[in-house]
Order: sequence, then structure tokens, then C-alpha cells
Amino acid sequence: MRTVLGHEGKILVEEIGRPEPGVGEALVKVAASGINAADWMQARGKYPPPPGFAPDRLGLEFSGTVAGCGEGVRRLAMGEPVMGITGGEAQSEYITVPESALVPVPEGVDLIAAGGFPEAAFTAVDALFNQANLALGDRVLVTGALGGVGSAAIQIAALAGAQTTAWIRSHDRDAEALGLGAQETLVTAEIAQAGPWDIVIELVTPRNIPSYLGRLAIGARVVVIGFAGGASVEVDVRALATKRASIAASTLRTRPWSEKSLLAQKVERHLLDALASRAYRIPVEATYPVAEAAAAYDHFLRPGKLGKVVIAF
Repeated sequence: MRTVLGHEGKILVEEIGRPEPGVGEALVKVAASGINAADWMQARGKYPPPPGFAPDRLGLEFSGTVAGCGEGVRRLAMGEPVMGITGGEAQSEYITVPESALVPVPEGVDLIAAGGFPEAAFTAVDALFNQANLALGDRVLVTGALGGVGSAAIQIAALAGAQTTAWIRSHDRDAEALGLGAQETLVTAEIAQAGPWDIVIELVTPRNIPSYLGRLAIGARVVVIGFAGGASVEVDVRALATKRASIAASTLRTRPWSEKSLLAQKVERHLLDALASRAYRIPVEATYPVAEAAAAYDHFLRPGKLGKVVIAF
């Protein structure tokens, strides 16, 4: 089978053997896999995958169909469309995943586009609800708002009844952010005079925190997900104390399958109806065949994308 490899910043496609499902696992024939920042970091040797995953094989999310079942698998049928997240190796023609970590693809949802759904949606659901305890009416600022996780966070927060603000590069892109459900758009020069916010989903860099620290609401929660713009920042803790605010940081990749499975159940229970009804949509910037994986990564690295870049098998 074909698989996408990252080696010293180069993206390659090679043939390797097909995996076999173990106990409780399904074999998924991959239709598509979205590209994420962690993939590019791994390709440059800066973000190794968790133990048990090949260090050079890329991919954190996938969609596809069930092509085989290991012993003990009960709820899946051959050919059933599914999607999910994994610690790596998803940009391959076949992947094995625990049955409990898979989410069905709703009828009518494009299977290729679904390859760009799981990582963004799972990350946003975890950040908003598990980490930030989102409540009805909360005021939410999303940085990097038009990327994969950003576009998911805006939509999910809006569906939950939050007041969402999108931090974008330029007001030329207001229509895109508002179309996802944001009530307000801001550019960098406007942040220090805006707010207050109950929740900030930081998808770019913690170095942004000083720019909105003074505009946090009492009891605000900042959840740092993105580190591409740098991972270190100096923060005046007295300002946090005055606001009784908190800063948390989170990642999905290194979590055990048990935690990923619980998150999959939450996404299935609370988000699939919105996906099926098109109340939630999967913005896909571009789709590339696997033979053009290097070009897909080049596209991913360009600024100004809306949503995901997807590799299709």
C-alpha cells in the first residue's frame, strides 16, 4: 500500500506492507486524510509521534470504509463509512484503529471531505467543552480562526449558543468568518480594545496572550492549542490573578486510545446531527491525490487558507 512519509522536511510516497487488525481493531481503507501542523512538524523531526507509531509516517486523521475486523469487533460492518483520529500513519491506504475510536460518517456527507473533519472537530470539542467548560452565552475569541481547528471552533461555539469573535489576518476575509458563524471579526490592531472574553482558544501561539490578557473577563479560560508561532511567553501573573483567569494547554495526539474513544463518543453524540444537516460544514481548501502529497504540503504551508488541505487515496 502507499503511505506518505516525512524525512528531513521532504514529503515522500512509498509502498509498504498492509497492516492487519488486532483484537478489537478495524482495518480501514482510507479515502482521505487531512494535513495538520503536527504532520509538518513531524516531517521536520520536531514532533515525534507517540510510542507504537512509525516516526516517519504522517497523518493524524482519516476517513474511509471498514475493510476488515479483528476479533471482538461487534458494531462495525464491512464497507461502513467511518472516520477518526490517530497518533500517526493516517496518510496511508490502510490503517488499523480500535473500534471504539471510530465515528460513523453520516449519510450524504462527502467521504473525501470527511477526511478533514476529525482532527479539527475533536480538538475544538475538547478545547471548548473539556478544557474551557463552554456555557451558553459565553464570549469566545478564536485565534487563527480560518484554519482547520479555527473554523471548527467557530462553528461549534456558535452551535452551542456562544458569542464568537474571529481573529483573522485581514478584514478582506470577514465574509468567510461570518459565514462560519462568528458574530464579530477582529484583526491584530483591534484586539487590545475589544472583548471582554470568557474563553480564548489560542490556535497560533501563546505569545498572543499578552495582547488580550487585559481584555479577559472575570474567570476567563485561555486554552492554548497552537504553538507554530512559538511556544514560550512571559505573562504577568498579577493580571491573571486580578481576572481570576486561567491558562491551560492541551494536545490530543499523545493521549491513550481510551481518552480518544471517549472524545469520539462525545463528537458522535453531539456533532454528527449538525454535520448531517449541514448546520456544521467541513471547509476544504484543496484536495490532492496521494501521488501529489508533496504539493499538498506546499499548499498547506501557504498563508490565508480557509479550512483543510486533504490528501485523497
